[in-house]
Amino acid sequence: MAAIKRKAVTDDRPAKKVKSAKSGPDAKEEKRTAKPSKSHDKYTEKQGGDKGISKDEQKTVVKSILQQEDRAFPRGGASVLTPIEQRQIKVQAERDVLFEQETGRKAPALEDEDGDRFDEEDPAVPARKKQQQKSRRRDDGDGHAKVTGSGIKIQGLSYKTLLVGSQVLGYVTAITGKDLALALPNNLTGYVPITAISQTLNARIEKLLAADEAQEGGDGEIEDVDLKQLFHVGQWLRATVTSTGTNPAEGKNKRHIELSIDPQQVNGGLDADSIVVHSMLQASVRSVEDHGLIMDLALASSDVKGFVSKKELGVGHDLDKMQEGQVLMCLVTGKGSNGKVLKLSPDASRFSAIGADKHVPVVNEAPVVDAFLPGTAVNILVIEAGPGGVAGKVMGMVETTADVVHAGAGVKDVDLSQKYKIGSKVKGRIIWAVPGDEGGRRVGVSLLENMLALSPPTALLPENASPKQKAQATALEHSVPLSTIVDDVKVAHVLPERGLFLTLPNGNGTTSSAFAHISQISDSRIDVLSSSTGQFQLGSTHKVRIISYNPLDGLYYVSHKQSVLEQTYLRLEDLSIGEVVSGTVDRLILGGKSGITGVLVKLSDSITGLVPDVHLSDVQLQHPERKFREGVSVKARVLSIDLEKRHLRLTFKKTLINDDADAPIWKDYAILEPGMESKGTVIKTLPTGAVVQFFGNVRAYLPAAEMSEGFIEKVEEHFRPGQTISVHILSVDAEAQEMKVSCKQSGVLDEEAQGLWDGVTGGQIVHGSVTEKGGESVAVDLENGLRGVVRLGHLADGAAAKAESALKRVRVGQKLSELVVLTKLERSRQVLLTDKASFVKAAKDGKLVRSFGDIREGMKLQGFVRNVTPEAIFVEFANGVVGLVPKSQVGPDLAGLAEFGLSKDQTVFAWVLSVDAVKERFVLSMREQKDEPSPAAQPSSSSANNITMGQVVNAHIASVKATQLNVRLANGVQGRIDVSEVFDDWDSVANKKAPLQKFKPNDELDVKVLGVHDARSHRFLPITHRQSKAPVFELSAKPSRLEQQSENLLTLDTVEAGSTHLAFVNNHNEQCVWVNLSPNVRGRVALMDLSDDAGMLQKLEKNFPVGSALRVTVKSVDLVSGRLDLTAKTATEQVALTLTDMSPGMVLPGRVTKVSERSVTVQLSDNLAGPVQLVEMSDDFEQVNPAVYNKNDIVRVCVLDIDMPNKKLFLSLRPSKVLSSSLPVKDAQIGSTAQLRAGELVRGFVKYVSDRGVMVALSARVDAFVKIADLSDRFVKDWKSLVEVDQLIRGRILAVDADAKIVQLSLKASHVDEDYIPPMGINDLTPGTVITGKVRKVEEFGAFIDIDGTLPKLSGLCHRSEMAEKRVLDARKIYDEGDVVKAKVLSVDVAARKISLGLKAGYFADGDGGEGMGEMTEDGSGDEDVAADDEESDADGGVELEDDRELHSDADEVAHIDEKDVDEDVATKVTSGLKTAGFDWTGDNFGGEANGTVSDSEPDMAATKKRKRTKPEIKVDMTGDLDKYGPRSISDFERQLLGQPNDSGLWIQYMAFQLQLSEVQKARDIAERALRTTHIRESEEKANLWIAWMNLEVEYGDEGRVEEVFKQACQVQDPLEMHEKLASIYIDSGKYGRADAIFERVVANKAFRASPDIWLNYATFLMSKMNDAARGRSMLSRALQSIPTNEHRLLTAKFAGLEFHSSHGDPERARTIFEGLITEWPKWSSGWDMWVDLERSRLGQLADGDGKREAREQVRGLYRRMAAQKMKKRRAKFVFKRWLDFEEGEGDAKGVEGVKRVAQEYVEGLAAKGGEGGGE
Repeated sequence: MAAIKRKAVTDDRPAKKVKSAKSGPDAKEEKRTAKPSKSHDKYTEKQGGDKGISKDEQKTVVKSILQQEDRAFPRGGASVLTPIEQRQIKVQAERDVLFEQETGRKAPALEDEDGDRFDEEDPAVPARKKQQQKSRRRDDGDGHAKVTGSGIKIQGLSYKTLLVGSQVLGYVTAITGKDLALALPNNLTGYVPITAISQTLNARIEKLLAADEAQEGGDGEIEDVDLKQLFHVGQWLRATVTSTGTNPAEGKNKRHIELSIDPQQVNGGLDADSIVVHSMLQASVRSVEDHGLIMDLALASSDVKGFVSKKELGVGHDLDKMQEGQVLMCLVTGKGSNGKVLKLSPDASRFSAIGADKHVPVVNEAPVVDAFLPGTAVNILVIEAGPGGVAGKVMGMVETTADVVHAGAGVKDVDLSQKYKIGSKVKGRIIWAVPGDEGGRRVGVSLLENMLALSPPTALLPENASPKQKAQATALEHSVPLSTIVDDVKVAHVLPERGLFLTLPNGNGTTSSAFAHISQISDSRIDVLSSSTGQFQLGSTHKVRIISYNPLDGLYYVSHKQSVLEQTYLRLEDLSIGEVVSGTVDRLILGGKSGITGVLVKLSDSITGLVPDVHLSDVQLQHPERKFREGVSVKARVLSIDLEKRHLRLTFKKTLINDDADAPIWKDYAILEPGMESKGTVIKTLPTGAVVQFFGNVRAYLPAAEMSEGFIEKVEEHFRPGQTISVHILSVDAEAQEMKVSCKQSGVLDEEAQGLWDGVTGGQIVHGSVTEKGGESVAVDLENGLRGVVRLGHLADGAAAKAESALKRVRVGQKLSELVVLTKLERSRQVLLTDKASFVKAAKDGKLVRSFGDIREGMKLQGFVRNVTPEAIFVEFANGVVGLVPKSQVGPDLAGLAEFGLSKDQTVFAWVLSVDAVKERFVLSMREQKDEPSPAAQPSSSSANNITMGQVVNAHIASVKATQLNVRLANGVQGRIDVSEVFDDWDSVANKKAPLQKFKPNDELDVKVLGVHDARSHRFLPITHRQSKAPVFELSAKPSRLEQQSENLLTLDTVEAGSTHLAFVNNHNEQCVWVNLSPNVRGRVALMDLSDDAGMLQKLEKNFPVGSALRVTVKSVDLVSGRLDLTAKTATEQVALTLTDMSPGMVLPGRVTKVSERSVTVQLSDNLAGPVQLVEMSDDFEQVNPAVYNKNDIVRVCVLDIDMPNKKLFLSLRPSKVLSSSLPVKDAQIGSTAQLRAGELVRGFVKYVSDRGVMVALSARVDAFVKIADLSDRFVKDWKSLVEVDQLIRGRILAVDADAKIVQLSLKASHVDEDYIPPMGINDLTPGTVITGKVRKVEEFGAFIDIDGTLPKLSGLCHRSEMAEKRVLDARKIYDEGDVVKAKVLSVDVAARKISLGLKAGYFADGDGGEGMGEMTEDGSGDEDVAADDEESDADGGVELEDDRELHSDADEVAHIDEKDVDEDVATKVTSGLKTAGFDWTGDNFGGEANGTVSDSEPDMAATKKRKRTKPEIKVDMTGDLDKYGPRSISDFERQLLGQPNDSGLWIQYMAFQLQLSEVQKARDIAERALRTTHIRESEEKANLWIAWMNLEVEYGDEGRVEEVFKQACQVQDPLEMHEKLASIYIDSGKYGRADAIFERVVANKAFRASPDIWLNYATFLMSKMNDAARGRSMLSRALQSIPTNEHRLLTAKFAGLEFHSSHGDPERARTIFEGLITEWPKWSSGWDMWVDLERSRLGQLADGDGKREAREQVRGLYRRMAAQKMKKRRAKFVFKRWLDFEEGEGDAKGVEGVKRVAQEYVEGLAAKGGEGGGE
């Protein structure tokens, strides 16, 4: 219970006991020689004390090591006791004397930790009696049990008594991002990690982690886990202790209790029957529904769920905010009728157990004692009450205890024996349950009112809460802040060895209870307290400090220690951000570049803060360890506090510590506003700026442009991490937590200064005084009060040295006159000035450039250098006007210098080369320009300058385009004539589709100059806005402009709605056609407005090509957006169609705007469109396919109906409506329900599938409804799977209600199908009828068969005696569930609804038998016969159709009879028969025999005790047939596989055998079984099986199955080999496309494409199978990029060989490749041989003729070239031999002689050179 435990005094208490070295009887008989004094239990009993609060304070008495050894005779009177034992005896004696003086009674003995007392044991007392005496002793130490007279140990919860697996009631006191803090009884605190809340929450966390690993930031779709949304402070929870120990993060001695609130652990695995109403149960949210929560209880039976109604949630929980995995402790309010649902309520306002009402949630009895869990309120029968607490029992079985605190006797002297009479019943709440030593549990309860109430927080109380409920809720929330020092605290009760109970004033007239542990009373050691004497007697007042508050105990835990009272800060929460604190240096943290990464500062005994290295000082310290030595007192300011991580950061910077105290601390973005100023610390520099840190989590970005008035090129040269700077806020976003700051002077002006600022402009001459002088600039105060700055480069003209000299002459206070304003710096609110004489003179003369409009081509300008790049110079003028001097225009004397020999702000002179008026750019030249350029040098420019606006000139057509004429004027000047400036009216256009076709190149015509064409914007400008030296003029050839001197140019603002114009198509779009009315006016014509004839719109580009003429009418003009809408329809059709213009039957053209699976949307006009449903797309519904329509298709539609109120239009595309087609109409249009008659067959499309039925669209406005019962004749559980939306269905009309517009439809086959055969009933079955069916269930006595074609489904029983001619002992050996069989009806009992069936082969001897016959094998099933009583009891089989349960019970009874009749001592073996559907594919009957599989040919050796042999049978040994013919049946295969389980060939034969029987699935099963059976080392055999299985799936399966098997094969076999085999399988089966896809996957895999064979195989496949030689050849370039370099040569040669082998190859291409290879590697003998072999193979394929003769010469020529090379003797022998073979086979005698002659010459030459073997 103590908040702060007193550390052990090592001088007085040894850390570890020393165990005796002796053992055995001698050790047990050893006596003590010293008598320590006794304890005083009676005293503590009288005072009502309980030592269970602090177990740590129990005195440890340790035996001396001298006592444990053989003592020598004590000499000189020396004591055999250790010093610590002597001191303990002295202290104990003092306590005994004090006790006897006060009570007059003898003090009781004191136990040590092991339960041994100090008093000496009497050896005369028998051992049994001593043990009985020992069992009656009590232990009042903290955490130790107090054994009362009833034998129940009364104890409180403590850290040492808390075991793993204990369950406790907790109160949420804090919530962090990773865990919950729970207050536990007796001032303990536990922590619940986020992973110990619920399994559902863990699954969510795993998904989040997986998403983070897959993609940074996560899918955004998975909701993050926030514990503050799942729990709230003040919430009650039950927890299980998962671990206890010390937390290294919190310190070596900091005890840590870890808990779990997962319902799987805290509910104890109870059964649903064990849960009683009014008990407390923990549950997690399984799902959130509209009406409440489905809860997961984690009970023993998983099918039991909890439900929380929406109205039971209470104020503390919002249904919309509940999340899956959220854990709640709930009150069980009821149970469902079936016991599968528990009704729960998490509303804490309903937990209260106070009151006498019968509805109060108190549990009186339960089925099992384990149901009494923490949190549950119970009625307790008091069996013992005393000073140590109260003991009782629940339900007479569960023993419970309440310690002194939770019994309510702590605050004042209460006689518990009087308050709680023995035999009375009291209410209590279970607060803990600890596992006992013998498997039981120790249960602790609380009798306190606050624990019985279990109130929610005050904020979550219901509105109608009573004052008492409000008071109870308020009591749980401490009103006095923690760490507060309270003066007037009175002692209310004294526990001599444990502490003081105090009365604490709250300040509002009320008091609270507090407790001060004995270790927290004084800094010096106190062993015992007295209530009548001394400093801490009853009623005395003291000053204490509040350490903590526990809501379960209802106590403040305080300290009276002077060291605690003097501490400035007790908790981290006592500190505030920005506060100045004092402390001492605890230690230095070593590391980093400087050697120290930080300093730890101790502010109090429990609080230590970190000062990072960047905050050690305002300046960088070379030796910080000298300044910050351990123990030195320091002063710091709090930078940030992280309560979750318990981190404290401080700063030593004087600029931050001594900052203005009145200035607000920047610790929250919400309190910050633009313009505020403060100091911050640079923590990181970036290339574009720096990050500045303030207090808390407030950070800001400082751009490089805001760091200084001057230009900063490299941020790191001016700023460093740790530097303190003054900034002001430019902008702040509190929500995004973003802020931008500036180091520049704040530019906020008042109204007067703002007016002066606005009046300043570039070029003005001003005067001012110098206020500040720096190294790079001079600050000036102007006469009007504004601030100005003169940069160094602007102090003087000329070189930089002159400016520096001028700066030296400037002094502060000096008046500067005639300064020229260059520009205004808006951010800093400063005026940039210049003192250059040349600028002053230019400003006075009015020659200073002030705006872009002052610039003209050829002008000489004066400016200053703004920036220099390697490619250009930027020259600035007044008011920020900037021009560009390209590198090519820099003077020759400067071109070779660094930065062209210029510096920033240096004066330069330049000439204007060109001006871009649109973008306001101009290009300058620093090379001197002549004032009057010679005409010869620039003829085009001179001629262009002579052309004026409105001038008529002669032009020659250079080229004719669709929309313009390109012409040449005099002296090479270019011009263009837009097509809109050629014709005056519509009639003058002869060729409407190609108006300019009549013009030819080199034709002459007169044109009028309109302006200069702008190629960028396709507009023309006035001639004054020329942008280049060779402009293109905009011209006009309209006769009206030439003859009548018309100057009216059409512009958008002159265009009026309704006016008609001549337009020319310029471009096509999906939605419209763009047309030009003039060179400057462009409009759009919607597709539907292009023509009155919809047929013209089908081929838009053909009927309306670019350049074609249109006569258009203006629909609307929008000058703001520059939009012009036109129409090309005639005047009578120009009115836009509206809904009111529509009438049923109208046929209109429309444009398809949207195509979906369900409809086609057709647009009729700009604001009118309608959908065409599936039922209106065709007269034959089977032909309906919306995919045939494409967007922007022009179609004709018929208006069916108009729904004016809903503004809907119903359209049809039926040919019968649109085209008046005479083709037959298969599905007539239904206009209304009145057209329909009951009994008609109709077709329609499924429109909607609801829970009640199916809605079918019969036409655009008529729907029919199909009830669920009318969907099918048979019962279908998942009836929605029968239909899907947009499905075409056929049904019969059952009923029509024309007035209500209701049509009822049926889809039953009995209603729709004219050839429908009704299902049979039991009355239709007669004995002798042959039926088919499926085995539903197989028992030992027979098989139940579902009969096909019956409704409701009928089942019959085939008894095992009717299954085969031979005796069958167990039907399960013959048939399996799902087997399809043919059977004969033996008998039908209609009354009993029983059907007996027979499967004997004799029933079908007349030819009815087939594949499905249920017959036995040729040998039968053994030679035993059934006893007579068996036959009689089982022969009369049948199925009771009325009740399926009776059916199963009958089956069990028959099976039971059979088991009794068969002799158990005889091992009966039955050979397996064949199933009626074929063979036994699984082979299960063969693997289960003890002695191997029994073949059909083997006799059955088993015999029964009762055997009746009717006739002898002759057995034939057919083993020889198996060797002769191979396996021919399942038994044969199984027999061979027993001996050869690893033979893949045999398994593959088995699969093929099944495929011959069309049993594909069985073949698959055999493949799986073969792979399981084959040994893992037989990799080749397994590979063969995988290949066979893939072959099977390719042939008989679908693509999905192939892919599934293929993936499995790749996982266990060589993936490359499996890819190659699958490709080969596809090729062999003719599926080249899939093979191509496999090859692409192979070459795309990095692990595969390094193999040359892959590429060669792919290319071979492409050239030989796909007949795609081009793709095959392209593989070579891809392959050479992937394979090793040393493989390039060989692969290239093999690719060349493909050209010879493939029918689509080119031998000449191959020869070219080989020539290249041989040229590069002339001695590559393999290449020569390969080439020769390819040529010889080609020669062998050719027929006699010129081609073969040419090929023969080709081969012969290669041999000659090979023989001419230098060869070794061995190689030469090989070449000549092959050449000779060739000549002998394909050549003639002359050729043979030639080979011999060349060989002879080689031998002679070799001999002449002295080579070995010259004689050869």
